[in-house]
Amino acid sequence: MELAILNINGKETGRKIILNDSIFGIEPNDHAIYLDAKQYLANQRQGTHKSKERGEVAGSTRKIKRQKGTGTARAGSLKNPLFRGGGRIFGPKPRYYGFKLNKKVKELARKSALSYKASTNSIIVLEDFNFEVPKTKEMIKIGNNLNIANKKSLYVFLEKNKNIYLSSRNVQGIDVVMASELNTYGIMKASVLVLSESAVDVLQAVFEN
Repeated sequence: MELAILNINGKETGRKIILNDSIFGIEPNDHAIYLDAKQYLANQRQGTHKSKERGEVAGSTRKIKRQKGTGTARAGSLKNPLFRGGGRIFGPKPRYYGFKLNKKVKELARKSALSYKASTNSIIVLEDFNFEVPKTKEMIKIGNNLNIANKKSLYVFLEKNKNIYLSSRNVQGIDVVMASELNTYGIMKASVLVLSESAVDVLQAVFEN
């Protein structure tokens, strides 16, 4: 697949880049995408939720009424889960939600996500650029020039750029990541994938190896 390289003004630079079909042109595997996205979201969960069971609730352990003769159900403690203020039955406990996913499955998922974007013409290759100082207006201007101002866009750069990050963090619908941080969930969540020229070279070199 061949794409024209654009500049920040949205104009073609006269140069083109070839996207490797083994990365951007495979038959997408939906189940691999599902598993990788599921693992990503699971890893974001803190898992620190906790409720008190009857043995952890503060209160008297005195038997509140006699065992027989009251005409009601027997009860031995105010901390009974059936009473207001008592413990919770089978409440949540701290746990780790993450799970193992094979490296090849994750790689297949990212390739599948990139192929989906390529098949719908949702990939833009932008020549490398930088800001001398953080300017939110400049980042908004780039989105307008590329006709993606009203779309969720994911900008992928070769390395971390502080000025570009600061320029974009206050703009709704724009995310900025490094090529090494690119994940399946982020790709599928974005409507448009904006790849810097140098990031494309790195992505293709990593997946080919």
